[in-house]
Amino acid sequence: MAALTALGFASGFPFLLVFSTLSLWLKEAGWTYAAIGAFSLVKIPYAFKWVWSPLLDKIKLPLLWRLGRRRSWGLLMQILLFLAVMAMSAVNPEHQHRLIWVCAAAVCFSSASLDIILDAYRVETFKDAPNEQASGAAVFVLGYRLGLIFSGAGALWLAAIMSWNNVYMIMASGSIIGFITLLLVKEPNTGFKYNADSNKPIRARIKDFFAASVKAPLQDFTRHAHWPLIIFLIFIYRMSDAYFAPMSFPFYDDMGFSKAEIAYVIKIYGMAATIAGGLFGGILLKKIGLFKGLYLCGFIQGLTTLLFSLQALAGHNVPLLTIVITLENFSSGMATTAFVAYISSLCNVMYTATQYALLSSLMSLARDVFSATSGLLAELVSWPVFFIIAAAFSIPGIISVKYLAKHQTS
Repeated sequence: MAALTALGFASGFPFLLVFSTLSLWLKEAGWTYAAIGAFSLVKIPYAFKWVWSPLLDKIKLPLLWRLGRRRSWGLLMQILLFLAVMAMSAVNPEHQHRLIWVCAAAVCFSSASLDIILDAYRVETFKDAPNEQASGAAVFVLGYRLGLIFSGAGALWLAAIMSWNNVYMIMASGSIIGFITLLLVKEPNTGFKYNADSNKPIRARIKDFFAASVKAPLQDFTRHAHWPLIIFLIFIYRMSDAYFAPMSFPFYDDMGFSKAEIAYVIKIYGMAATIAGGLFGGILLKKIGLFKGLYLCGFIQGLTTLLFSLQALAGHNVPLLTIVITLENFSSGMATTAFVAYISSLCNVMYTATQYALLSSLMSLARDVFSATSGLLAELVSWPVFFIIAAAFSIPGIISVKYLAKHQTS
């Protein structure tokens, strides 16, 4: 379980470096809300990682393949991620707009690829113990949240005493944790073996893989009853939380909170809340079941998003921010655990990486494409109205869960 926590950290820490942490850097560099919101599109690789996930499932990586298909690809992506974050640390976003896009896209691609590998590793680790998937998801999400705190609160605390460029140079060290962990852990025993086709030219292998490893997983997924609604649920479930996220740090800055205040609240209270929420989510799912847990977590998620409207009305109020951040992070931890466990339950072990990447990409698509409009909305309406609209996005997901809980049979 400690290894899963470390791998969750490796999966989580890059995300805020191209998301809310970066949005504050861009705001200080003079970017408009609309431009900051549009920058969310740089994370498109997270939404379309299923396109190349079959390659990570089947292609034998030269030299490193003896470590196993998950570990070998994971180590390569950790190296690429380190180099990409280091490249971001050398960019001046005030003047080098195109270059910051390119470097951030490189971080997103390597991080999205790493997500494919680590998600598959986690699911395959518990393939013979399906009842432990929820616990495994909770532990992995715990590590993921710690990674977010490292690149969120940790980066803000550092930014208060040094330049953003130096902050990102330090953030690159986060990839070392995942690299060392992948060197130490064992490859999951799934019985997978590279076949003779592994010796074919790479072009022929790619053609074969997309013919057999994309079509087959998609056809297999349609065995689920009400699968179109499942896809819609995955697409919309985290929308309320995802929509306001690009604007969260600019919002705190507008309310007059310093980097140190934001970092302190997120680091002290946010950390405790995310850990508690993630672990409580795993316990909750075991007690009341997956669908009831999804329903409850989705409902609470919408309510906590609505609390930011109160913060907008109160302005610079640290005690209230502490309460809002604590409740929002707790509910987000619960919802993430429920969401991960649900997606894991839908995957066939024969196509773990492809199916999990495809399903999680639907949530990423909602987050990255629709949240790109969040900056424009922030310029058009007041902050209280902005958060009311964001909270309303939770309603379709709640209704979908209710329907699936009543009608789904497989």
